[in-house]
Amino acid sequence: MTRFARSQAARLSLALLTLSISTALHAQSAPAPTASDWGGIGLLQTPTARMADEGELAFTASHTSPYSRYNMVLQPLPWLEGAFRYVSVANRRYGPEWLSGTQNYKDKSIDVKVRLLEESHWIPELAVGFRDLGGTGLFSSEYLVASKRMGPFDASAGLATGYIGNRGDFRNPLTSIDDRFETRPRAQGTGSLNSDGMFRGPVGVFGGVAYQTPWDALQLKLEYDGNDYKHEPQGNNQHQKSPFNVGASYAVNNNVHLHLGWERGDLAMFGITLRTNLAQASSMAKVLDPLPMPLKQRPATAVAESEHDTNVVTELFDWSGVANQLEQNAGLRVQSISRRGSELIVTGEQRRFYYPAQGVGRMGRILDGALTDDITWFTVQNARLGVPIVETSIERKALVDYIEHKTDLSTLAGHIEMAPPAAQRRETLYSAPLRRFDGGFNIGYQQSLGGPDGFVLFQVAGTYTASAYLARNLWLSGTVSYNAYNNYDKFRYDAPSRLPRVRTNIRRYMTAEDLTLPNLQVTGTRQLARDTYGMVYAGLLESMYAGAGGEVLYRPLNERWAVGVEANWVKQRDFDQRFSFRDYSVATGHASFYYMWGEDRRVVTALSAGRYLAKDWGATLAVSRAFDNGVTMGAYATKTDVSSKDFGEGSFDKGIYVSVPFDFLLPRSTRARANFAWNPLYRDGGARLARSYGLYQMTSERDPEFFFDNLQTIDD
Repeated sequence: MTRFARSQAARLSLALLTLSISTALHAQSAPAPTASDWGGIGLLQTPTARMADEGELAFTASHTSPYSRYNMVLQPLPWLEGAFRYVSVANRRYGPEWLSGTQNYKDKSIDVKVRLLEESHWIPELAVGFRDLGGTGLFSSEYLVASKRMGPFDASAGLATGYIGNRGDFRNPLTSIDDRFETRPRAQGTGSLNSDGMFRGPVGVFGGVAYQTPWDALQLKLEYDGNDYKHEPQGNNQHQKSPFNVGASYAVNNNVHLHLGWERGDLAMFGITLRTNLAQASSMAKVLDPLPMPLKQRPATAVAESEHDTNVVTELFDWSGVANQLEQNAGLRVQSISRRGSELIVTGEQRRFYYPAQGVGRMGRILDGALTDDITWFTVQNARLGVPIVETSIERKALVDYIEHKTDLSTLAGHIEMAPPAAQRRETLYSAPLRRFDGGFNIGYQQSLGGPDGFVLFQVAGTYTASAYLARNLWLSGTVSYNAYNNYDKFRYDAPSRLPRVRTNIRRYMTAEDLTLPNLQVTGTRQLARDTYGMVYAGLLESMYAGAGGEVLYRPLNERWAVGVEANWVKQRDFDQRFSFRDYSVATGHASFYYMWGEDRRVVTALSAGRYLAKDWGATLAVSRAFDNGVTMGAYATKTDVSSKDFGEGSFDKGIYVSVPFDFLLPRSTRARANFAWNPLYRDGGARLARSYGLYQMTSERDPEFFFDNLQTIDD
């Protein structure tokens, strides 16, 4: 069949699909967006212009011989879909048998889809997308797709260059601008951005329709595939009996979808999607938390306290008992309690409740039940790592009225003030003794994905972390780790490197000793000025490096920006992670600018520029979506003066990450977080020191928006 004939057949097929839709409409709801074989929202092999709900995180595994796809998809913004995946190619080996055994080849890739137009009565939803944007480029493709709902049908049609449009139905119109768009260069498999091949090569037509059946759980799909599978990567061309694919998605429940299909005319497809919405996640019932303390019992007509009672409050009161209650019930480890007129100020560190408003509410209940009525304002001066961060003041009557349902949340918000810690004259009522020691056991886990040695290499370790305090803002901390199990003995491929091996010796660090000392350092912090903080540290800073350094951060309260600088001199540790060292040393450091964008949606960017561990110079850009409940989804990329050739596979350092409060998952309140990060490769270029503490994270409560976004927790 000639290219012209194929093009006519494609147009005729889409016309027949549209005609069948227009004759079958009835009053059923439109089909909900579901995952394609490639994880992103789509039909089977092809994408649509639809997006998942904001905040969704989904994992989709699918198989169509010879490809098995494992996809993680994030929806950080309503108009932005991001995905990363591994494709296992069953009939290709990853490497020589001595290295990879019988492991199938694993291709790594990143996708991005951006919505350009929202659907209206006459206008379809329109999106542009990039498949395999930041991976090897073996499956790279660029596309423009439109989707329109009509009753129970959702029809899509699109144009693509690259893999999705490999059928090549017509010549690329961009050749009228430059002849180089006529052909698409072959993927080099380096992990770059594939920019040389973008929008090049013939254009393929694709499209199809999703149908929502009367059975709410079942959705049917019909698709015209834009790929003829005659130009598969690695010369792995496949037979296609028909360009039409059919399939079904069945929702077992809101979190689990099953997928079946018949593709290329003679192959079965199987898939499953596990999904959740992190933006809508909330804490599980805290059955192990103590109940909030009751408010003070008040008579029907309030009677003012006498001056004699006031003196009792300030002179004879059991402040030690109040401090103990504040820690046990409100999670506030008290450093001091003071008074300024009718305001009581508690200085301490919140160690239990993730949402600051929840700790403030519980503090208010305790103080209200304990104090006389001449105290009309409660203030908590929140400290972190030994330095004051922010003062939050709440009017006592407003809090009581809200808890007793006499006023609403917006009214209460008008009686709360947040300010930088103030150096004001106060009457000190209580000073808590310094707790000299903290410590506890934990379980450590780390992994490497997608290497030629094995798809998942991991270590499970038992750890003990402790801190000995010389002062509130000066302490010695360390971690002892014992390897419980790891399979890093399979890790035989260190990869060639033209740079100093600052990270690619990880296999030797993981396997040299079972009992290790990953960290042992002295740290000091200080508030240098009203909005300026400093930190110094020295010792065994991480598993691979020891040395000394410092950081300064300027972060004004109620501002969306902050600037900081950190500088370090470090020496590479020996593989046993004890007290011996290797010859390599480097001075490294960065200047950073942080900015938070958006009113309804917060997007935090961090741009850091400086010198990296391999003595390369460059910059790192990290962008993350911060949801109201504390979940973050983000991505980062680092580019330095190291060439792509010298960097090696991957061309530059990049990755994505998700951070979720553990508070969602446990029956007891906690400030800990679960962090998932995906970095496709361990390379030496763009590598930074992994520090235990950072000032921007330490001062996170200088973000009043997070406090007020979760103000409803003040009565929990």
